[in-house]
Amino acid sequence: QVQLVESGGGLVQTGGSLRLSCAASGRTFSHYTMGWFRQAPGKEREFVAARSWSGGGTSYIDSVKGRFTISGDGVKVDLQMDSLRPEDTAVYYCAARRGDALAVTSGRYDYWGQGTQVTVSS
Repeated sequence: QVQLVESGGGLVQTGGSLRLSCAASGRTFSHYTMGWFRQAPGKEREFVAARSWSGGGTSYIDSVKGRFTISGDGVKVDLQMDSLRPEDTAVYYCAARRGDALAVTSGRYDYWGQGTQVTVSS
């Protein structure tokens, strides 16, 4: 069982930055593809970014391209969020799936964190 713990959420003004981190208790992320998802009030959970365990591939939803960067070192996975907008406000979840294939659908991930709140004020 992999337990994921997110940190780094908070309140920021439009145009500001936040850095989210995700760590797995008791293990590394070796051989796991990592993803970040978010869920805003009244909306479905949506894919944000993913990184293959080998670091050879990344994927982003169009609305965050050029603003968000996913990175990892095998121990934790970070999501650097710059130029934040009010529409980025959501609970952000870290997720992990076995293997090296990128995935953008939540059903393909095996483990989930509890989420961390990101609020962007206008």
